[in-house]
Amino acid sequence: MPLSKRIIPCLDVDNGRVVKGVKFRGVKDAGDPVELAKKYSDQGADELVFLDITASKQDREIMKSMVKKVASVIDIPFTVGGGIKTLADAREILLNGADKVSINTASVKNPELVTELMKIFGRQCVVVAIDVKRNYGIHDKHNATSGPDKDYYFEVMIYGGSKGTGIDAIQWAKKVEELGAGEILLTSIDADGTKNGYDIELTNTICNNVRIPVIASGGCGSTEHMVEVFNKTDVDAVLAASIFHYDKLTLEKVKINLARKGIQTRL
Repeated sequence: MPLSKRIIPCLDVDNGRVVKGVKFRGVKDAGDPVELAKKYSDQGADELVFLDITASKQDREIMKSMVKKVASVIDIPFTVGGGIKTLADAREILLNGADKVSINTASVKNPELVTELMKIFGRQCVVVAIDVKRNYGIHDKHNATSGPDKDYYFEVMIYGGSKGTGIDAIQWAKKVEELGAGEILLTSIDADGTKNGYDIELTNTICNNVRIPVIASGGCGSTEHMVEVFNKTDVDAVLAASIFHYDKLTLEKVKINLARKGIQTRL
C-alpha cells in the first residue's frame, strides 16, 4: 500500500506578517500568521511549516511569542525554522509548541548541530532545510553529482538564499542524512514564487540520493504541479504557499483533485 502524501502550507514570516516573494525577493504581505494557520488547520492541512525568513540574516532569535500563538490554534504537526543556532534555541521553539525544528544556515555553519539535535530530541524532530540555486560558475566536477554533462551544479544557499556556499546540494543532502536529519525540506530558489511548477530535476536527483523523506518546495501554482512532482519523483510531501494564501485553492479542493488523479493523501 503506498504511503499517503502530505500537503503542507508554508508561512514565510517577516516582522510578524506572512509574506510571499519570487525567487526569495520582492516580498508582498499575505496576511496574519495566526489567522492563516487556523484556516489551514481547519481546512485539513497535514502539517504546517513556519519559517522566520529574516531571523538568520538579521542575526536575531525567532519570534517565540508568534510561534506559541500559532501552535495554540492548530492541531496538526508544526515545523518551525529561522534563526535556530543552538540546542537551547531548538528546545525553546519545541517548548513553545513546535513539533519539529528546521535548520538551514546553522546546519551548514555547524553540521554537528544536526547530530546533537537528533540525539536529544529524536530524528523525527529534525528537519534540515536545503535552499538550492543552479550555479553556472566554475565547480569541481569531481565532487559534484550534478553531472559532468551539465554546465551548472545545484548550489546550497544560506541566509535566506542571499549567500552561496559552493556546496553541492546532492552531496550535502547525503551528508545531513548521515548526520541525523529526519527529513529534508528542499526548496528550489529558481522556482520559488514563479507558480511554474516544482523543480523536477532537482527534486528527483535529491530523492534518488537519500532514504529519508523529502518535502518539495518552490514553484507550486496549481494542483497539476503537485500531481507532476508526486508522479515524477519520490517526494513524500509538497509545500505550497501562494496558492493557499491568496485563496486560489483550498486544501480540501486540492486533496479532492489529487484523489481524482489517483494520488492518496491524508484526508
